[in-house]
Amino acid sequence: QVRVVESGGGLVQPGGSLRLSCAASGSIFSLNTMGWYRQAPGKGRELVATMSSRSTIDYSDSVKGRFTISRDNAKNTVYLQMNSLKPEDTAVYYCKLEMLGGDYWGQGTQVTVSS
Repeated sequence: QVRVVESGGGLVQPGGSLRLSCAASGSIFSLNTMGWYRQAPGKGRELVATMSSRSTIDYSDSVKGRFTISRDNAKNTVYLQMNSLKPEDTAVYYCKLEMLGGDYWGQGTQVTVSS
C-alpha cells in the first residue's frame, strides 16, 4: 500500500516561516510528481506547488517568490519551505503523489497564520 504523510504544520505569525514535509512510502515508481495543495475554509482545493522526479517545478502565482518546493528522490520526500507567510495562506495543506498507477493524498496538515 502506498502511503503519503505530511508534517510540519502549525501556528505562525504573519511574516514568519514554516517548513512542511511529506514522505511517501510503499511501492513508489521512480517517475512521479509530488506536490502541495491547500484548502482554506469555504474554498476549493488549490495548487500550491508541484515537483516531478525529473525536477520540473510548478508554482501557484500566489506563492511564487515566497514558497520553495524541493524533494529528495532517494527518500521519496517532498518539502515546502514557506516564507513571508500571510493570513491568506491559512489552510489545510495536502500532499499529493501522482504516478501512472494512481494518485495518492495525504491526510493534510493545518497551517494557521495569525497574530
